[in-house]
Formats: sequence, C-alpha cells, structure tokens
Amino acid sequence: MTGPADPPDDVGGHDKCPTCGSTDIAYSQKKGLLVCRYCRAEWSLAFAEQALGYDTDIATLRGTTVSRGASDIDRDASDVITLRCQGCGAEVVVNSAASVQARCHWCRSVLSLDARVPNGAVPDAVLPFRVTHEQAVTAIHGFARKRWFFALRRFRKEFQPENVVGVFMPYLVVDVNAQIVAQGRGEVETRRYTVRVGENSTETRYDADVYDVARQADITVDDLTAESSARRAGGGRAQDTSNVINAVLPFDTKNAVSYDANYLGGFTSEKRDMDVHDTGDRIAQMVFGLGTSKLRRTLTAYDRGVRWESGAVTVQGVRYLAMLAPVWLYSYYENHGEHDEVLHYIAVNARTGATMGSVPVNKPLLAAFSVALTAVVLVLGALVLL
Repeated sequence: MTGPADPPDDVGGHDKCPTCGSTDIAYSQKKGLLVCRYCRAEWSLAFAEQALGYDTDIATLRGTTVSRGASDIDRDASDVITLRCQGCGAEVVVNSAASVQARCHWCRSVLSLDARVPNGAVPDAVLPFRVTHEQAVTAIHGFARKRWFFALRRFRKEFQPENVVGVFMPYLVVDVNAQIVAQGRGEVETRRYTVRVGENSTETRYDADVYDVARQADITVDDLTAESSARRAGGGRAQDTSNVINAVLPFDTKNAVSYDANYLGGFTSEKRDMDVHDTGDRIAQMVFGLGTSKLRRTLTAYDRGVRWESGAVTVQGVRYLAMLAPVWLYSYYENHGEHDEVLHYIAVNARTGATMGSVPVNKPLLAAFSVALTAVVLVLGALVLL
C-alpha cells in the first residue's frame, strides 16, 4: 500500500489573513470577497491574468507558454499529500482527490494546497461563485417549468430544484496568435425560376456560377475556453447529458483571480485530467471556426454562400493557464431498464445565470401529439386543395 507522498516544494500551508494572521478564512458570495472569520477583515486577490503576466499583447506571442497549474499531469502522482503545519510543526495528510483543505488536528490552523501539485487538483485561477443558491433554484425551476407539458410524469413528481449542487469545473484558458488558411467553393446566383412538379405543385430552382475561393488571415484569440475534463470533452458515457455545461458558456474569464483554496469552501470541485497536448486539436478547430466566421465579411460577393472544404491553422504563439469555473448543477436519473437509462442535467452558469439542460420526455405523449399535429396539417392541406 502506497503511503502519503512526500511534501513537494511549496505545495501550500497557511493562507493567512493579511490583517491578523488567522487562517480561518471564508469566501463571502454576497460581497465577492474573502473574509477573516476572526477579525472580519475583507480582501480579494489579484486577477490571475495580471499575476501571471498574461496581460501582454497576444499578437506578440511566439512559441508555447504553459503556466504551472496547466503543466502536464504526473499520472503516477499520489492524491495523498502531506503538509507541514507552519503553526505547530505537525504533519497533516490531505487527500487532494476529495479536498484541497484540511484543519490541523493539533492547533486547528487551516492548511491549503495552494501551490500546484502534479495531479491536476490545483489550477492557476478560480472564478468565484456569483449566482446564489436561491437564484440557481429559481433558474432551474423556470427552465423545467417551460418544458413541463412534455416532461416525464415521474420527473414532475420527483423534481426538487433545491437539491442543486455547486461545483467548480476545470478549464484551460488559452490565448492564441495564429494564421489560418481556408479553401472552398463559393456560388453566385445567375438565374432563379419556377418549374411545375407534378400536377399541383411548383418548385423554385437556381442557376449559379461556382468559384474556387481561398482566404488567408492572421487571428488572435483572447481567453479561448476549453474543457480539461475528459468526461465532458467527449470521453463520457453516451447516456449522460453533461455536455449541456458547454451551452452555458462563456465565463467572464477576465475576472478570474489567483487560485486560493478558500474560494472553494462549501462547494465540490472536479480536477483536471487532460494535458495541454490533449486539447491541441480541439483548440485548433475552435480557432479555425472563429477565423472563418470573421472571414464572412470578405465573402459578400458570393450570394449563394461559401462551403469550406479544407483549411489549416498555423499557431505562432500560444499560452495556457488552468482555471476552475463555477456551475450550479441539477441532475436526474431516468431509468427504464438496463439498456434504457439517461442521466439528465440542468446547469446554471454561476457567474452569468445562463441556464441550459435536459429534461426527460414523456415519449408516448410526445408521439401522440406529433400524430395529432400531422393529422391536422394533412386535413388543412386537403381543404386548401379543394
């Protein structure tokens, strides 16, 4: 059995109140500040971007810069870390897979994993919760109510939005300086006309000239946000709807502060399990998509549109930091048998309040409604033809 890992250099210890030195610190969601429970002093930490020196011009980026919190995960690193209390000298074991804080059993000082341990548990930055539990309950209740008619009867009976859970999700925040090249075909309409199809209907048709189209452009992307959890980046179960979390983006990443474990009090957190190289292809796709959308203003001559058939992204400079972002999450397990089960989620962006989710559907009711609607359309169509 493997014991606790030896303490790495500067893995943390005391997060002290700057006024009285107490380690009993909490985050006030109402004020958006850290508060000392002993002397009631209030303060906030520096914005992470400035603390890391990531506020320089993106267009000047060259090469790859990876922050300490986004460095490669040591797959063999133990989740169990030993901290030495700076108050009394005792050694305290912290299981970083479950918590990033512990209280010294001798002097009651609070110890935190505030530096970057190599298992992905500690990032560079954190976005504190802004949306309250009550606001999240209201948002989730409103989302479900709008879909109440077609919702599964058991879901309506068991729906308890007050059970929503606050969780910090791991992301990589990326600044990119790149060049994109895109090739495709564009169409210019030359003629539009109507032809008869069958005895009772007509069809509009188009003639168009087709052109080869190519574009090349420089692009800078500020704070591109990419999932760093394999489960949500495409490696999860097909029966889960956790991808709804991406629908509540973006986060106000400019307001992320330097990581402090005290911001996590009262919430759970998911640790990063993907490295920078694991997200490279996804980030390139996102940059290409952003670049081609910006190119639309140069394509107005092609009134029938442009279809891109190939392209490439050349990254000239990129920098990464790891961030925890807050989400309120409500889950519901739908089970109709061993091979018919779905885990539904409703997510609330705990910074902006944006809400999206999945609600279990009453399939027989939906099918009956579809049949009835189709019948009505057919009857109305028949009446029009009479």
